[in-house]
Amino acid sequence: MKVYSPYPEMLTTTEAARLLYVHPNTVRQWTKKGLIHAYRLGTRGDRRFNRKDIERFIRHE
Repeated sequence: MKVYSPYPEMLTTTEAARLLYVHPNTVRQWTKKGLIHAYRLGTRGDRRFNRKDIERFIRHE
């Protein structure tokens, strides 16, 4: 199910994982290790990823 996002350049953990061809738990682990920056939102601390950060990570920049 596609959810409307007022910030289309921001990705959920699942969306980032799909771009990276990995499991969402892998993205969470990489975030904890500091390999990818995540923005934490709301009281639950949901992660959001900047699309450009993910693209840079893919290119190994």
